[in-house]
Amino acid sequence: MIKEEIRIQRVIVHILDSAVGLPVLSDKEIEFGSDFADFLREHIYKVASCDDCKPCRFYEKESEVFQMVSQYREDFFIDISKDLANYLYEIMNSNIDIPPADLVVVRFKEQGEEYLGILKMNYKESYTHRTSTVEDGNTNEIVKYKSILPNQGQRLTEAAIINLNDFTVRAMEKKYEVNGEKTNYFTYLFLKCSSEMSPKTKLSIVTRAIDSVQKDYYDESEQYEQSMRAKNIIHQALEENGGFAVEEIAESVFEDKPELQIEFQDKMEKYDMVKQEVKPQSDATMRRFETQYLTTDSGIEIKIPMSEYNDPGKVEFITNPDGTVSVLIKNIGLLKAR
Repeated sequence: MIKEEIRIQRVIVHILDSAVGLPVLSDKEIEFGSDFADFLREHIYKVASCDDCKPCRFYEKESEVFQMVSQYREDFFIDISKDLANYLYEIMNSNIDIPPADLVVVRFKEQGEEYLGILKMNYKESYTHRTSTVEDGNTNEIVKYKSILPNQGQRLTEAAIINLNDFTVRAMEKKYEVNGEKTNYFTYLFLKCSSEMSPKTKLSIVTRAIDSVQKDYYDESEQYEQSMRAKNIIHQALEENGGFAVEEIAESVFEDKPELQIEFQDKMEKYDMVKQEVKPQSDATMRRFETQYLTTDSGIEIKIPMSEYNDPGKVEFITNPDGTVSVLIKNIGLLKAR
């Protein structure tokens, strides 16, 4: 989703505070200006582009939310938003660990596609000043507000973007205690949809599996080299192709070790990921693979950008006859102390 192409069309806000005892629903839409539109656009883009966001599909027969949005018409916008708010509030009111929030329902377009955004903006506490007038002048004090909304730079923990053309969903969520068990209530109880693993989760599973196989089959003196090589291969795949197929990354990382490829694939089968692709969207995810981080047994930390790591004229790793390793940093033009 392209942030600049997000066109906000209709917005309404409902107050879902469990302490009140009932939802405070709005009967009118917000008349928004450019500042508030930018605020919403930023939050929508964060949901759409974040690698924690999961692609979902409604269980159409079971999902009350699907029944609501599948009947969407422009003149039903306010009524549908109120139905969504009421339904979510019932779930929140039955599970006290789910935090209170303002529910912002947004109708928007992006590159010709029609969307409905459901943005749950959980409250946070913050301090501000308050001025009171008394007989002998003004008095200023600092007070705590418990219903502050997330700012533009923060990422929402629960939100959904629904494509009104094909009813596919992208959802963000956080687990809260429901009936004594930590549960993804937003997709499980509210949206009632099936969800795939997020790109971030897939990438984490792949990297952990590679690391596990390497630790099982290489001794400590070899692990650092194999780990750096694997990270470099993943970095190149992300940089050049925007992602990778799990099967292909296994062949690249364990190219001369078919038995390790089999071990890695066995781990992937547990997650049904052998035939899947990993395609992160977030720049933050990509940046994790732009640098090699090393720590010696004496506590020295070394940070090497991938561009330098891949240049033999800049960095060289030398295995000494006694089994120790030397890192040679070459052609330094300037050194700076920090």
